[in-house]
Amino acid sequence: MSDHIQSIDRSYALDAGAQQRNRVLRNTYWLLALSLVPTVMGAWLGVATGMTRSLNGGLGMMVFLGGAFGFIFAIEKTKNSAAGVPVLLGFTFFMGLMLSRMIAAVLGFKNGPELIMTAFGGTAGVFFAMASLSSIIKRDLSGMGKWLFVGALAILVGGIINVFVGSTAGMLAISVMAIGVFSAYMLYDLKRIVDGGETNYISATLALYLDIINVFQSLLALLGILGGERD
Repeated sequence: MSDHIQSIDRSYALDAGAQQRNRVLRNTYWLLALSLVPTVMGAWLGVATGMTRSLNGGLGMMVFLGGAFGFIFAIEKTKNSAAGVPVLLGFTFFMGLMLSRMIAAVLGFKNGPELIMTAFGGTAGVFFAMASLSSIIKRDLSGMGKWLFVGALAILVGGIINVFVGSTAGMLAISVMAIGVFSAYMLYDLKRIVDGGETNYISATLALYLDIINVFQSLLALLGILGGERD
């Protein structure tokens, strides 16, 4: 009798765990989709007004790093409160503004709109591929975390150096590396949600948003360098 009760308890616990994981995943996807709206608005505002045009070199890097890390800190502090979602959406608006300089530069090419749509389509393709893999792969991917962090850190340091060096070859190498690292990060972060390792949908959305925005801007940079057509 006691074995039967224990079996029922285990089944109930497993079912409750699955429901929680599905709820976190569902809420993450909804918030991720919503977060793209402020991003587009921020990018449009930046392109239309040119307000980020003067953020070149070291100044632009300082504004970006200061704003991004400030927002990320605030999101982590408010993720369990009602303020978490507005702070996250404020961050995505800021990221859209910061992205507007690159978008404006790409729009300066004759085929600029096509390059942007190609980058968007490529990013969407990567996301759907990683989402599919995360539901199929049974292996624990938690060991990838430290290696991906090292890769992301190397990209950050390389990007900072290249701001001052201004090497096209360096930009190409960083972009290719970023596409690989953040695509893998996308799989890692999605698998954490699927496996129940991430239970806060705001933190999960932040992680996936950073993966997506890094893949998108790296693809856009790559396409602009290799495929941009001047008038």
